[in-house]
Amino acid sequence: MEKSCGLVVVNSNEILLLKYSADDTQGEGGHWDFPKGHIETNETEIMTALRELEEETGISNVEIIDGFRHSISYNFLRNSESISKEVIFFLATTIEKKVFLSHEHIDYAWLCFEDAISKLTYDNARETLKKAYSYLKK
Repeated sequence: MEKSCGLVVVNSNEILLLKYSADDTQGEGGHWDFPKGHIETNETEIMTALRELEEETGISNVEIIDGFRHSISYNFLRNSESISKEVIFFLATTIEKKVFLSHEHIDYAWLCFEDAISKLTYDNARETLKKAYSYLKK
């Protein structure tokens, strides 16, 4: 099973979404999701999430919200092979707004909760956002 980690990033009341480039594993013109990526050797889950955020957006000034950890699992096709994947999401706040996209992405948006829910491509991402937003509002 592949494992990745990512962040639901909030600035004031806006959530950061990234549009991923189209690729053969998705079979679409790109999808909207949170910053995330594969764990590298000797990294913790949070280290991975923070590194991926900085690599994908240039954002490094974030504060992790203690106690939120949400896991999703799914399967996807890569070269006709079914791959199982687990993604662990953490919740973070930032005061940074400027985004420098990596080569993996074609767009980004800072959106209010309702617009972010509508923009996210996958149901498991919408569920992650609902849980993160609910946790944040406690």
